[in-house]
Amino acid sequence: MRRLTIATVATDNPMGAQVYEAEIATRAAAALAGVDGPGWAARRLVVRSLRAATPGNRRLPMGWVTSASPVARREVGRLLYAGDTVSHRMNLELPPSPRADVVTLHDVVAWKFPDESPPVPAAREELRRAAAVICVSHFSAAEAVELLGIEAPHVVHNGVDRRFFDPAPAAPDSLARLGIDGTYVLVTGGASARKNLEGLAAAWREVSRARPDLTLVVAGPEHPRRSELFRPLPSARLVGRVDGALLPGLVAGASALVVPSHYEGFGLPALEGMAAGVPVVAARTSALPEVIGDAGLLVDPTPAGLAEGILHAVSGESEVRQMAARGRLRAEAFTWEESARGHARVWSAVGKSLA
Repeated sequence: MRRLTIATVATDNPMGAQVYEAEIATRAAAALAGVDGPGWAARRLVVRSLRAATPGNRRLPMGWVTSASPVARREVGRLLYAGDTVSHRMNLELPPSPRADVVTLHDVVAWKFPDESPPVPAAREELRRAAAVICVSHFSAAEAVELLGIEAPHVVHNGVDRRFFDPAPAAPDSLARLGIDGTYVLVTGGASARKNLEGLAAAWREVSRARPDLTLVVAGPEHPRRSELFRPLPSARLVGRVDGALLPGLVAGASALVVPSHYEGFGLPALEGMAAGVPVVAARTSALPEVIGDAGLLVDPTPAGLAEGILHAVSGESEVRQMAARGRLRAEAFTWEESARGHARVWSAVGKSLA
């Protein structure tokens, strides 16, 4: 029996990367059976620090492992993945497998943006030595080749949860508990500099002058940058981290969803908005055009560009409705089942090459 291990790191603040990890891990065994037939077993390791209270099934001194020498990291990996045919680590902090190391690289933000977490010291060389590197977009793959010197990374797009396809808009009482009343535009995600929240805040002042009836709903973990930018705006509502059960309805009830980022390795919020049939306004940058195609409004990530796009998206024009319908159709091509099959083809090829 051949064995695949999918290794991830436990976190208190799950975001898009953690959605990816869970969706692929739960489908791994079935995807491998479909691609390579029976004879594979799949397990998931969720690694947490020695004293962390987050759920997990393995403990490691993660602070030490992250900064350890390449030799020490390989020795830890030798123990962690003992008995594996293929080991797939979905976090660069985790140590490499000494035999069949597959790695997910969502993006290269750690090397490009100083306000992001710094890169793992050994990561660049480990990525070059890996049996396979999976990137979530052609854009990220090109960045990995150019910046990190990775040869021939595999591109496997993310999927979108079926709950985002045609959900009922959130009920008025659920919205009221979040302080939302009336028509709103939604932005979700992180608050690092590359997310361009400064540009969105400036754009929203212009939008509010033209459409004072609109509210900007800002969802995401509490962050000083987000608070400083949006709390002074009377027509903005900071709703914090939204419960996963409520999020599809919150997306579906929006008049538009905006992704103003300067840089995204994929752009899952845009895909969620498209699946829900909501007009999507996104910056014409990084991986966003690859994901959105002609099914959203791609704009310059400037205050003027974002404001113009948002006002057009909420206009109710037939052109906008047709665009949203294209988005709903395009989102159908991005399923987690197809993503898992893409991963399984990589796992199978690596397993056969090292047999």
